[in-house]
Amino acid sequence: FLSLNEKYHASKLDEKPSPPGYWGNEEDGRVLRTYVRNDQYTIEYGERSRLELPIGSELKDELGLNRNQRLRVEIAGDPKWNGEQGRLELVYDETAEVFRAYQPVTIDDSRLDSPLASEEAALDVGANNLVACTVSTGSQYLYNGQGLFEEFRSTTVQIAYYQSLLENQRKSSNRIDRLYRKRTNRRDHAQDTLVRDIVGRLYDEGVSTLYVGDIKGVLETHWSARVNEKTHNFWAYRRFINRLECVCEEYGITVEEESEAWTSQTCPECDEREGTVRHEDSLTCLCGFEGHADLVASE
Repeated sequence: FLSLNEKYHASKLDEKPSPPGYWGNEEDGRVLRTYVRNDQYTIEYGERSRLELPIGSELKDELGLNRNQRLRVEIAGDPKWNGEQGRLELVYDETAEVFRAYQPVTIDDSRLDSPLASEEAALDVGANNLVACTVSTGSQYLYNGQGLFEEFRSTTVQIAYYQSLLENQRKSSNRIDRLYRKRTNRRDHAQDTLVRDIVGRLYDEGVSTLYVGDIKGVLETHWSARVNEKTHNFWAYRRFINRLECVCEEYGITVEEESEAWTSQTCPECDEREGTVRHEDSLTCLCGFEGHADLVASE
């Protein structure tokens, strides 16, 4: 748009270009999103961090800005990286009711962190619990996701209800699309927050290699259809792994996927598999062992 607008004012274009519109629909479910070219905005971080970007003349008049002023808004955030800035994405988060800015930057590989030691960790993607992690130092981390999953299920029920009201063989509606986005945004935000937290903890513990359970071929034979729904649909396993690999790369941590088959049903004390009993989150064995199944899997 900016390029076309410059050509229009230079008399190189006959038709005046229109600003980019909204993604989605007007009645219900608009996605408020726009992109700003890398040389058209500035960001400064400090006590009062701020973002400056150009806006149109009509909006300037509405906000009381003169012709040479740009829009300045306060922002919150503490970015890990600084470097050559890329295209800025601004999007409205319907779940949190805030605007979010996504800024990619280009850095040299030499600036990436290096592991503090050579410890190892294993991570299990669970069902009732989002992630269970065991570190060779002896530390264990467990992230519960029951509340988040119940929200996911509640939104899914809403979607099914509105789908049942559709007529003329329609498959979706504005309201349904909005509910899908709300459900996805909530899950993605939870994933991103979890990944940042767990990787930061592993880095502080000196982890250099992280083993992650590969659930390919496991979902079909899992112990519960509801668990399958949690692991596959709700938790979006592949997106989680991709995000995990990206953040681990920043810290110099290598990610390796290992088969997760039977890991949560094998006793860590005697390696027994057939004689163990798995009940929801617990695992018991004839040898007397009792423990959390997901933590057992990560061990």
